[in-house]
Amino acid sequence: MITVGQLMNRKLVAAPGTTSAVDAAKLMTHRRVGSVLVEHDRHIVGIVTESDIVRKVVGTDQEASLFPIAAIMSTPVIEIDERRSISEAADLMQRHGTRHLMVCNATNVVGVLSVRDLLRPVSTDEF
Repeated sequence: MITVGQLMNRKLVAAPGTTSAVDAAKLMTHRRVGSVLVEHDRHIVGIVTESDIVRKVVGTDQEASLFPIAAIMSTPVIEIDERRSISEAADLMQRHGTRHLMVCNATNVVGVLSVRDLLRPVSTDEF
């Protein structure tokens, strides 16, 4: 069984909710990730993805430099334990209509799993 922990991205990128959509996009580019966890008082309160920035800011002709990520984040962030199977992760994503899950162990957030990560075993096996 392939677990969430085997496929997740361990590069955790977080920013305060006051961070602009432009700065979040720059952070994603610099760190080579597709999402930023949104923090408030040292707690993760949401997640912003590349898709959120495109659909909720750029696609509406809003000024991205004036748009705080707290206004476009998805909340609450759906969590999954790193020991769970990738089929459980896919089911959880489908049930909640999300493409990203926050991965936890017993005490900490340890990564993020995206739909793209779930494709890795399939592409490796077939090519």
